[in-house]
Amino acid sequence: MISVARWLYVPINTPAIHNQQLQDIAPLRLSSRVVSLVPPTILDLEHKWKESKKLAKVPRTYGVVYKARDTDTNTIVALKKIRLEAEDEGVPSTAIREISLLKELADDNIVRLLNIVHADQKLYLVFEYLEMDLKRFMEEANREKSPMSPALVKKFTYQLNLGLVYCHSRRILHRDLKPQNLLIDRQNNLKLADFGLARAFGLPMRTYTHEARVVTLWYRAPEVLLGSRHYATGIDMWSVGCIYAEMAMKGQPLFPGDSEIDQIFKIFKILGTPNEECWPGVQTLSDFKTTFPQWSSQPLTSVVTVLDRDAIDLLQDMLTYNPAKRISAKRALIHPYFSDFISVA
Repeated sequence: MISVARWLYVPINTPAIHNQQLQDIAPLRLSSRVVSLVPPTILDLEHKWKESKKLAKVPRTYGVVYKARDTDTNTIVALKKIRLEAEDEGVPSTAIREISLLKELADDNIVRLLNIVHADQKLYLVFEYLEMDLKRFMEEANREKSPMSPALVKKFTYQLNLGLVYCHSRRILHRDLKPQNLLIDRQNNLKLADFGLARAFGLPMRTYTHEARVVTLWYRAPEVLLGSRHYATGIDMWSVGCIYAEMAMKGQPLFPGDSEIDQIFKIFKILGTPNEECWPGVQTLSDFKTTFPQWSSQPLTSVVTVLDRDAIDLLQDMLTYNPAKRISAKRALIHPYFSDFISVA
């Protein structure tokens, strides 16, 4: 495999991105040296990948994903076609962010970035191709009347935490975990994908600019919903809890809100309205209202009825209101629920 440097020369300074501590990254212009570094066989991408088929349009980010065949190697790949902005703006910051982070990530539970190609005023990220995402996997399992087994739910939850341990140990937040961003291979292994909203973070954590689009609504942590400007790995772990419950409930979302306030109330109706006792500082969050209805918590066993005691205990740890008390991915891997797995974290 040709190195990324040979395919593309982009002035990406990863340490500088880390130092910006989740601040918006200004779009960078491609170097004029790019074209001379692209091998001639790549210049006509429409010919090289002429059998391409659109897989998905990527909303709110920066491109379209295609299934394609590399005619040089006969390999099936996934192409993320980057929509370049006006000439004076260059590559979108979300693309720069994903490229810079994925260059650092090499793990069995994270989709592999194979190459980066720039030609004909287009930028392509070339990824390994996986057959389907978790959302479609659950839908097809239900359609065939063979929903995910408890063992497979456990395996996917374990692999999801393995991928997050790798990311979090490298100070990377995914920030948009949802079934559509988790890919499944032919051997039923799960991999994290779509790092377009991911950010590098530093220690100690700083105050971050609040972004409403961080994490798709159904999987969004309460601290983000309530306007916290200081969030950490707990936002990913809340999403894991929601996905874990959804797998166990045969694809039924745990908190399917249709607006931010509806999302907040759906969480409150199950977990109870948070207060200073269970979540110190919650009343100081900008979007918390003392006039919120006061709901009492329900036992999770009455909501997610298919999980055993250890499984419910792990779910409760993932859906803890106080982010400081929410279980980490590393600790989740040694939870009794996974006692029949050997941790490699």
